[in-house]
Amino acid sequence: MGTSTPSAPARSGPRSPPPTPDAPLGAPLFLLNLKLYEAWLGPRAEEIGRALEGAAEHHGVAAALAPSTPDVGRLALTLKVPILGQHADFGPAGARTGYVVPEGLRAAGARGALVNHSEHPLSVEEVGWTVGRLAGMGLTAVVCAKDAAHAAVLAQFRPPYLAVEPPDLIGGKRSVSTARPEVVRDAVAAVHAVAPGTRVLCGAGVHTREDVALALELGSEGVLVASAVTRAPDPAKALDELLSGYPKAR
Repeated sequence: MGTSTPSAPARSGPRSPPPTPDAPLGAPLFLLNLKLYEAWLGPRAEEIGRALEGAAEHHGVAAALAPSTPDVGRLALTLKVPILGQHADFGPAGARTGYVVPEGLRAAGARGALVNHSEHPLSVEEVGWTVGRLAGMGLTAVVCAKDAAHAAVLAQFRPPYLAVEPPDLIGGKRSVSTARPEVVRDAVAAVHAVAPGTRVLCGAGVHTREDVALALELGSEGVLVASAVTRAPDPAKALDELLSGYPKAR
């Protein structure tokens, strides 16, 4: 399925950076995971997706959205930002029930999927199979790792993106970039020693523009966030705050 987006009227603000072969979703990247919060299922997923789309265009930041699986196809048709699955199974399409196969994601218009999120973990071997299956379908894998050592192991599969998220900081108020900057710095070095072309993202507890700016200064090429937006009293304001931490917005 093509990935072109409808042309839009010229704007005076900055434009999101275009994707490149080694950064198919763009870089630096802002990736919003809606998880399965009931507030952001169905029509409201499109509402927050449009807020993300507008904020990303305003700030000139590449952005992508990972909604619940039932919302993937509709949002891929109605939004310009790339839509990712929150998970993908490595098995084939066919006489199987209840799996999220890469063929289904591609048919729905998704551009890729999260792989090995701490809330849906896989074995190292399964990560490798899933990254390969997604690549074979022309889809982008965003692999998640819990720390620098784990990231170094998963980097052997050379995913386009690899997000480092210490599980104990996910959903909390302390950002990994401020509470444990060495995790980000070490993960970037470890991943690039194995896979120089993989873009390292930072996640877990990222809530402010300062958290984002520090993550980028430490060598990451974007952030993966969820609760900072999905559980915020004003999600649009939270998006503006986080996207203000990117270079083009400062």
